[in-house]
Amino acid sequence: QPYVIDTRQLTITASIGITLFPDDGDDLPTLMRNADTAMYHSKDSGRNTYHFFRAEMNERVLERMSLENALRLAVENQELELHYQPQIDAGTSRIIGMEALVRWNHPQEGLVSPGRFIPVAEDTGLILPIGAWVLGEACRQNRLWQEAGLPKLPIAVNISALQFRQPHFVETVREVLQACPLAADCLELELTESIMMDAVERNIETLDLIREMGVRVSIDDFGTGYSSLSYLKRLPIDKLKIDQAFVRDIATDPDDAAIIAAIIGLARNMKLNVIA
Repeated sequence: QPYVIDTRQLTITASIGITLFPDDGDDLPTLMRNADTAMYHSKDSGRNTYHFFRAEMNERVLERMSLENALRLAVENQELELHYQPQIDAGTSRIIGMEALVRWNHPQEGLVSPGRFIPVAEDTGLILPIGAWVLGEACRQNRLWQEAGLPKLPIAVNISALQFRQPHFVETVREVLQACPLAADCLELELTESIMMDAVERNIETLDLIREMGVRVSIDDFGTGYSSLSYLKRLPIDKLKIDQAFVRDIATDPDDAAIIAAIIGLARNMKLNVIA
């Protein structure tokens, strides 16, 4: 039941983990540790619920710890590498840019899926050194290609929410461009919709500073998050990137085709580019 403190009504919910003796352990430390694991599983499942301990919960925790430790070493041992995906103009088939995609080449496991290590990096804060390295390496590589005589093209880099919220993020971008050196219009920052919804006024100020430099900004995975038209009309951005969930079945699913047509129409009216 809710209770009142200093005229404020407060409500507490419980996330509970349960272990059974002797199946889940025959001593108090083991039982408590396993109950703790089950409790955190309840928290991860939305809170205000309970879970009985299962052995696979521990296996997931140990796998997560192992992955986190290996990822810390990967950053130190330079096991990360960038792959570059071309961006192609659908009308002319010309390459008009590229996207830098971070990959982890584990010495034993080979390439580790970003779906496995990026969430761990974000939860542990490792996304900050990884993101800084990706930004710097992508710009450095773009400069090398231009010096080799290849066309001057923009390179898109994904920016995490934690990176974007750093107080000196704008200055970091400026320093990376100066260090290469690379023209600002050869860099594009990809941000997710969820980043934009938090502290909108501050985000607009940050984006204004970034675009004043000449750096382009795109909204990644458009259509799967908030997709609020009220924020879209206020944000200083250049491009919408349609999520692949809609693109994958565009030839067979009329609903996907209709959604993409609507996004393209919206972008044209707002004078934004579209990439899918």
